[in-house]
Amino acid sequence: MESNIIRISVRNLVEFILRSGDLDSRFTGFSRAQEGTKAHQKLQKEYKDKYSEERQVQLEEIDQTKNIRIEYNAEVSLKHTFEYKDFSFVIEGRADGIIVKDEEVTIDEIKSVTRPLEFIDENYNPLHWAQAKCYAYIYGVQNNLSHINVQISYYNLNSNTTKRLVKGFDIEELQQFLFFLLDSYYFWANFTRDWMVKRNISIKNMSFPFEAYRKGQRELAVAVYGTIKEGKKLFAQAPTGIGKTISTLFPSVKAMGEGLIIKVFYLTAKTITRTVVEETVLKMGVAGLQLKTITLTAKDKICFQEKSSCNPEDCQYAKGHFDRVNEAIKEILTKENIMSREVIVKYSDKYKICPFEFSLDLALLADCVICDYNYAFDPRVYLRRFFDSGEEDYVFLIDEAHNLVDRAREMFSAELNKSSFLELKKVMKKVAPKIARALEKINSCMLGFRKLCEGEALEKDSIDGYSDINTELKMADKNVYIQKKEFEEIYPLLRRFSSEAEEFLTSNEKTENQEELLELYFNVLTYTRIAELYDEHFVNYLQKINSDVKMKIFCLDPSHLLREAMKRAKAIILFSATLSPMNYFKEILGGTKDDYSVRLLSPFSVENRKLLIADRVSTKYKHRENTYSTVSEYIKAAIDNKVGNYLVFFPSYSYMERVYEDFSEKYPGYGTIIQKNNMVEEEREIFLGNFQEGNGETLVAFAVLGGVFSEGIDLKENRLIGAVIVGVGLPQLSLERDIIMDYFNKKNSSGYEYSYMYPGMNKVLQAAGRVIRTERDKGVILLIDERFGNRTYKNLFPKEWHPNTVVRSARDIQNNINDFWRK
Repeated sequence: MESNIIRISVRNLVEFILRSGDLDSRFTGFSRAQEGTKAHQKLQKEYKDKYSEERQVQLEEIDQTKNIRIEYNAEVSLKHTFEYKDFSFVIEGRADGIIVKDEEVTIDEIKSVTRPLEFIDENYNPLHWAQAKCYAYIYGVQNNLSHINVQISYYNLNSNTTKRLVKGFDIEELQQFLFFLLDSYYFWANFTRDWMVKRNISIKNMSFPFEAYRKGQRELAVAVYGTIKEGKKLFAQAPTGIGKTISTLFPSVKAMGEGLIIKVFYLTAKTITRTVVEETVLKMGVAGLQLKTITLTAKDKICFQEKSSCNPEDCQYAKGHFDRVNEAIKEILTKENIMSREVIVKYSDKYKICPFEFSLDLALLADCVICDYNYAFDPRVYLRRFFDSGEEDYVFLIDEAHNLVDRAREMFSAELNKSSFLELKKVMKKVAPKIARALEKINSCMLGFRKLCEGEALEKDSIDGYSDINTELKMADKNVYIQKKEFEEIYPLLRRFSSEAEEFLTSNEKTENQEELLELYFNVLTYTRIAELYDEHFVNYLQKINSDVKMKIFCLDPSHLLREAMKRAKAIILFSATLSPMNYFKEILGGTKDDYSVRLLSPFSVENRKLLIADRVSTKYKHRENTYSTVSEYIKAAIDNKVGNYLVFFPSYSYMERVYEDFSEKYPGYGTIIQKNNMVEEEREIFLGNFQEGNGETLVAFAVLGGVFSEGIDLKENRLIGAVIVGVGLPQLSLERDIIMDYFNKKNSSGYEYSYMYPGMNKVLQAAGRVIRTERDKGVILLIDERFGNRTYKNLFPKEWHPNTVVRSARDIQNNINDFWRK
């Protein structure tokens, strides 16, 4: 990548240079984007029809041999390289429309508004004109025009009327304007060029930040680099200890230095992982790397206000935000390389600017962006400023990719409850009668849906192949109704409510029950957006809960939507210690037969751990009541030989609590702690703070499989010397799991495996992975469940779980562990 080439979109250039004043995110109607798109399409069709008819009339009325140009082209991509001073600026964007009538050309920019059109004139928004003028100049230069028109078409979403403002420009005038923008951007262009030179030299000279590669580390790094170079997708199972963060980040940075990619997105599911990435970049910094890295934090977690209120009246950081933000960007980029949450907050407070918006601006200029999965995949919140302009040379490094399965299902699903509409209707009756009437119609519709749950329509054909499962559910008295078809009759009612709510909220800033109205409005908006994605990978279901009814669009198989979202990057690297079975994860995470995969062996010696399987105990739900005493005895046997810290994992809170009570009563000499449901961050830190090396006494910590302590924690250096895992980790029996099972049974005859077995075993593998974290660690792992002795489960064991030992009693456990610690 040549350092004097600067690529920037028209929109980003215009907004970065010309923005000013307050940050104001007060409610303006968040379905505006959807309606704005429809407004664009409506006007574009009108133009196309109009000019097509006009051309036909002229052809009929005049000499048909004359060359007549009357046409309208919508969504025209424009891209041009401008040499300015010592830079080549590659400027690109998309014009809403281009009108050609003989020799006259007009660039049309469509903007949707709710403000009455009589209050809109040519001074309404200078940024609208600026953007259109840039498109006009690019088109004019490329078509050798000396004059061109610019038209702003304002479409009022409430009245469905249009106001068009037109100005004519000589090409020299437009050139002066564009070069004014480029001149204003010159500092940032210089900074970007100088930084890229400095960064790329540092990358070239950077050595691997450790003395030597661990076993498997070089293999993973080579696979990542090759995948980026080829612009493909890699699924990598890399056991604990290989060093997945450095093994994926190091080759990605090297690829950036060679111009193969322009930005790294490191995507995670957990906050603790983001800290690990920052620490890894610091280590590469010690090895000579210069890299601008930013960590994005959710708005509600980084906001200075107790309640996020992005408007200048309520927040001093919103008032004048755009007047100060560029100076803040200039200073932070000059002084900092790693822009963590704490660093962002420090500069935001200094310049009195919004930390969240500040971080989004910095992401545009950063080399590496560390953020949650949502920012790349969630259709509601993904970073449009990066991903809506077409494919770019990005790489997605997707850490702990096994978590993306359930997270993706959540992102692509949506639900509504009848009670929300009924309760809000009661309070809005006097305040906003129109909204109350809209809510009443939705409530009535959902009353009809409730009857489906009560079995009144199970015999109808509309359930589209779900008759068997519906009948089974009814027999089990689960009050559920499932159908493949959408509940389309409610869509116009939801849109009506959204429209009434928007009109009310834009006119009534601070009213009673505003928060409840906003919350329901956003829930409805989410539901209607997800409905637009609906296809054969979804199902609809209704569930009666007492007098209430839940209506949900449920994503059964997120593979297609993930595959499409992954096209936002040049290369995709999905990695985890527990990406097994590989074929399952490749299928469910949007992989194809052309994607690469690699399975790496653990770098740790099997001599450092003892794996025991107690397969004479059934922990199935129906047997659990009879196992409390036996499980307690087995835990005692596992911890009795060596003083230290142990974790015991259970498939549910209730099972854990019963065994905890039994163990504490029988063996009061041991220190015990237990995980509570919904622990806040401070409570989690206190829990983990108990795991200190050299306590002088044994600690037994009771926790839940799949919870916050079964993955993502790093208890090195003898802070944890053993784990007992009770059960095979099956997700709790539930309606949604059963629906997933039914779907995959029909698709590939692997419903139980996809819905229960594989997700459950993944939890077990993650929990077991807490024990050995470095080459110096030693520890024991005890698996308690008869199913661990079955071939189907043994086939899911990773290679490092061999050899293992089957134990038949508490004494057998104690003897084996005693021998292990004596070695």
